[in-house]
Amino acid sequence: MKKLILIFSVLHFFTGFSQTGGTSVYAFLNLPTSARQMALGGAALTLEDDVNMPLWNPASLDESMNNQLSANYTNYLAGIALGSFVYATKTNDRLGMLHAGVTYLDYGTMIRADTQGQITGEFRAYDLSLSVGYAYQLKNSPFKIGANVKLINSLIDTYSSLGIATDVSVFYKPSRRPVRVSLVFRNIGLQLKSFDGVREKIPFQMALGFSSQLQHVPLKWYATLDNLQQWDLSVSNPSNAKIDIEGNVIREKISFANNAIRHAVFGAELFPDKKLCFRIGYNYRRAKELSLTNRRTSAGISYGFGLRLKNLQLNYALTKFHPETNANTFSLLVNLD
Repeated sequence: MKKLILIFSVLHFFTGFSQTGGTSVYAFLNLPTSARQMALGGAALTLEDDVNMPLWNPASLDESMNNQLSANYTNYLAGIALGSFVYATKTNDRLGMLHAGVTYLDYGTMIRADTQGQITGEFRAYDLSLSVGYAYQLKNSPFKIGANVKLINSLIDTYSSLGIATDVSVFYKPSRRPVRVSLVFRNIGLQLKSFDGVREKIPFQMALGFSSQLQHVPLKWYATLDNLQQWDLSVSNPSNAKIDIEGNVIREKISFANNAIRHAVFGAELFPDKKLCFRIGYNYRRAKELSLTNRRTSAGISYGFGLRLKNLQLNYALTKFHPETNANTFSLLVNLD
């Protein structure tokens, strides 16, 4: 117990390094790449038997993921490709499980132009992260701790950046109850090499996740409180602005309760242990920020399914961002044993 108190004390120190969305570099580090996770709202922390999960929560790594490989792909937005490759293996009985992954965000080819607007050619841009993770089960305890170390590279034309970060997490998994709880501190690090000589912040994020299996219904629910490092997530939606009789634009006012629930993401799996599983998720913050007045957008809703075969799993997710823009995510998990 003393060890656990020490762990939480050390982790609490890092909550002072919070950043506001849109003011940090490497924002892609907080984009989920797994179809299962995307279908559940994009923030679930307590998924089990999924080799993709330690990339998001290192303490979730366990022996059920031994020698599993996963490939994930999302046609994200405007031709941008998001994806990852993940592998987990058991080294030996003493050291336990190790996890490695690659995450990328490819912006594709863009037109290069000078200050006069004259086209001078094309250029590419991408973000890339290489990750290695480890988890340790505390003896005679339902608690497990884990950590990832990530080397980050970003390229925009001839400009490049290099950074390093770590994820640290705690996972609570009692043996006799279906409840799961996890606390994750993501992207604790710094930019080693900046694009133009000015170092930017790493997108630190803290999240707390819960899940449980219903006893008499084949349903598993997930709830996550994310961005706990920052209380105020209120961003007024221009679509909800009003114009008074004098022509002044009145911005949307966001209440205390509205801001509070923007930290919450919900998801559910129907038939989670069967060969065919159905999933749905709801991200309230995304729904409010991307909604349109007098038009139903279904923003914030995501859903998908999973198909479990003998040695592989196929997962799919559709994420609603806007009536005209959806993201499709595909995941393939292979058991190499």
